[in-house]
Amino acid sequence: MTADVLTFGETMLSLQTEGPLSTGVPARTAVAGAESNVAVGLARLGHHVSWAGRLGADEPARLVLRTLRGEGVDVRHATTDPEAPTGALLRERLVGDVARVHYWRAGSAASRLRQEHLTAALAEGARVLHVTGITCALGPGPLSAVTGAAEYARAHGWTVALDVNHRARLWSGREAAAVLRRLRGSVDLVIASDDELPLIAGDDDTDEAARVAELLAAGGREVVVKRGADGAARYGADGHRLHQPAPRVPVIDTVGAKDAFCAGYLSGLLDALAPADRLGRAVTTGAFAVATRGDWEGLPHRDELAVLNAPPGSAIR
Repeated sequence: MTADVLTFGETMLSLQTEGPLSTGVPARTAVAGAESNVAVGLARLGHHVSWAGRLGADEPARLVLRTLRGEGVDVRHATTDPEAPTGALLRERLVGDVARVHYWRAGSAASRLRQEHLTAALAEGARVLHVTGITCALGPGPLSAVTGAAEYARAHGWTVALDVNHRARLWSGREAAAVLRRLRGSVDLVIASDDELPLIAGDDDTDEAARVAELLAAGGREVVVKRGADGAARYGADGHRLHQPAPRVPVIDTVGAKDAFCAGYLSGLLDALAPADRLGRAVTTGAFAVATRGDWEGLPHRDELAVLNAPPGSAIR
């Protein structure tokens, strides 16, 4: 069965504490990864999404696969590396909504991903390929997998969506820019926060409109700029610009909000919504993530998208 969306990348064992680890607080186990967060968000919205990441032959991998299967994500094309572990992270809540994240990713199974590991998933087909800058940062193998998958998808008429998703702990801005700018000719949709946009287009003194024009001239069809609490903007190849404010919600946990936004936007694209409605769905799913704890646990199902319209303190009966 052809997927609506194919994505891949590193999903890790996530240990989460409600305070600094050094104080001996207990940890909750979960799984986390930008691409799998998007996959869960899309599956909850009713789309067929395939995740083709690479995992170790270990207990964290079993947790990852069980969790994604349980959320309706197709993991038939996930692969196993018997010689490398599944990655891990620790997220400590320090104060309020401020968290500190530590990673154990060096030498992980996902860092050994190669283009040939995606052969079966690509051959099965999809409408959209979703990739992120995080996977590109994991090493030469993952980067070649992203490049090859994007070229394959473009050649076969899929929509290629790139979320810049810069992680400063994985690579510098200079390193990211050198890689991501080479991908522009294979990408239809670029999603970036306003501080990530300079990594993929323009010079130091280039304004946002000129950066967007550069991306569209390189072959992109649309550019979406995330502005956090200020909502998002969408630029189309036709020169049309839209802005969508974000719903006002209590800020509980900002981790995963960008992935939720991506899931909402891709869902709207798959549903052939008008650009304004795609943006509306994206800021809505992002708001769900911000207002709940966890990387993906609070993401809405399709029949819950209107919940944020209810008055504060409502009981839906």
